[in-house]
Amino acid sequence: MLVTTILLLLLTSAALMIVARYKKHLNKKIARQSRETWAIGIYKGPSPVKLHPPGDIRNPILSAKDVTDIKARFVADPFMIQNATGYYLFFEVLNDSRNTGEIAYAFSKDLLQWQYRNVVLKERFHLSYPYVFFWENRYYMIPECNNSGGIQLYEASEFPDQWRHVTTLIKSTGRNSALVDPSIIHYQNRWYLFSYAPKTKSLHLFSSNTLTGPWTEHPKSPVISNTPHYARPGGRVILNDSIIYRYAQDEVPNYGTRVWAFRITELTAETYTEAPVSEEPVLQPGYEWWNNAGMHTVDAHQTAANEWIALVDGFSIAQ
Repeated sequence: MLVTTILLLLLTSAALMIVARYKKHLNKKIARQSRETWAIGIYKGPSPVKLHPPGDIRNPILSAKDVTDIKARFVADPFMIQNATGYYLFFEVLNDSRNTGEIAYAFSKDLLQWQYRNVVLKERFHLSYPYVFFWENRYYMIPECNNSGGIQLYEASEFPDQWRHVTTLIKSTGRNSALVDPSIIHYQNRWYLFSYAPKTKSLHLFSSNTLTGPWTEHPKSPVISNTPHYARPGGRVILNDSIIYRYAQDEVPNYGTRVWAFRITELTAETYTEAPVSEEPVLQPGYEWWNNAGMHTVDAHQTAANEWIALVDGFSIAQ
């Protein structure tokens, strides 16, 4: 009886120590996140995988202080789309009062001067990573919808200010119980969608004949497993001169440290292979106040031959 009591006391003590350590780790993580300041800038370069700070643009182009309709803690995850009227930049704005992400946009006619407009999408759940694209004369968005039950598709009922939910592309079930940062591409008459499972640090791949589905998991999925370095999508999937590039966030040593580029060398309904583009990251911590702690999203667009512009984000941590 005495031995049993001693064992129970030891087990209880060990459990309490584990809980205490977890709480300490969680408190440090929350404290760090509350001090993070994300902002959005522009980089340029000769290709979508060779980018650098430009000399003719003053970064950041957007920060929390530019948001006028809500109290914003930060802005991040830039995705841009262009039409005949100008450039529309969609991004996450973290509503400080709700502690929840919402989707807002800014407008520019020249890529130099940006005017914040307003929040365009707000849900009961967190929204971020507003992957916008144009398909068959319609504007679509597949944002990260954490705790929504899956990967959601939205369509602009009145671009750029009004969006409606169309369907759930992939439901949260089993090992896909939480998928974040969905990134989509249409390639050789088929749709492919990448998304990251934080629990397993794995990159899952899905495909479909049509945008609205049905979507099925690719036979090679997960295409990357058990690595926080290269699995999480880090921006728009680029198709340039028959070459597909995938960006990947590096979560080591911390979330949002840098971005790598991979060239997808084979992509079919049955096969998938990729290779790193370079031993150097596409984005890494910079030397300015807004990106000196890390960078984690790239949305690259070609403006001329051998000329690319990329919407990027970066963050600093207040001491």
